[in-house]
Amino acid sequence: MEAFDLTVIWALIIGFGVIMYVLMDGFDLGVGILFPFAPNEESRDLMMNSVAPVWDGNETWLVLGGAGLLGAFPLVYSVFLPALYLGVFLMLAGLIFRGIAFEFRFKSQRNRRWWNRAFCGGSAVASFAQGVVVGAYIQGFAVEDFVYVGGPLDWLTPFTVLTGLGLMAGYALLGATWLIMKTEGATQAWVYRLAPRLLLAVLGVFAIISIWTPFVDVGVRERWFGHLHLIWVFPLLALVCAALLWRAILQRREGQPFIATLGLFLFTYLGLVVSKWPVIVPPDYTIWDAASDPGSQLFLLIGVLFVIPIVLAYTAWTYWVFRGKVRPGEGYH
Repeated sequence: MEAFDLTVIWALIIGFGVIMYVLMDGFDLGVGILFPFAPNEESRDLMMNSVAPVWDGNETWLVLGGAGLLGAFPLVYSVFLPALYLGVFLMLAGLIFRGIAFEFRFKSQRNRRWWNRAFCGGSAVASFAQGVVVGAYIQGFAVEDFVYVGGPLDWLTPFTVLTGLGLMAGYALLGATWLIMKTEGATQAWVYRLAPRLLLAVLGVFAIISIWTPFVDVGVRERWFGHLHLIWVFPLLALVCAALLWRAILQRREGQPFIATLGLFLFTYLGLVVSKWPVIVPPDYTIWDAASDPGSQLFLLIGVLFVIPIVLAYTAWTYWVFRGKVRPGEGYH
């Protein structure tokens, strides 16, 4: 194994797990964010039925990424949890409320409106908290001798609030394009009208964050405006995806808007990774500083290399089984 850098391999695995979670759980969180704005209760039934068969499988990537991060990069946990304790708690609470709403909404008649609120509120809180974590990662943490020395609310700044709202808008766009693909009739017409406005909101927040980030992180500013000009490929590709998304919506395409939105997320994510690489605990600690013992990494890697193909296989099978449109009277009960 000396020919391979286990730390880099693990960084790639964790990075893959993160983007898989963002893409796959992002659209069902987005459906929850859009829930209260649906035209009627039948549309809400269709929205929930469109994600009910897959949402819990999507969160497998969160568990896989979190467990892998603890085993391969323990410094990340020792810094991120004290720094982001309240934010992580809000995210988990939101995910719990959303999960409970899936089980109880269809079985409750008297209190259905409260489960609607739980589904929407849980999705919104979890999405906002995830965006705040991204913002906190960009702005960095107060760390001395591998120990977090900042306050419990240092993560809550205007910049992180903006990234939180931006991710909510992004997930809502992802959810809208998912619904374009999975629904028809009045519900589909509603999300067709909504999607362009969400795209403009996402692009607006993206522009503000892009202007603000170089002032928040000096390292990113030096990388963006230094010798590494290839980094601008990723935001350009993200804008290409946005243009394709706009055109696909105007042409009333059904599958292309969702694919274009996935591309928008993917290239934005890659731009962030390249901007910070190889720093994993900003502003100073790299993946090698945060890595666990090579023996531990190798032991965990053997197990993960078996697990990831299984997760990919059953995920693909699930989406294949539940392919096609969701129609009234069909779905999860």
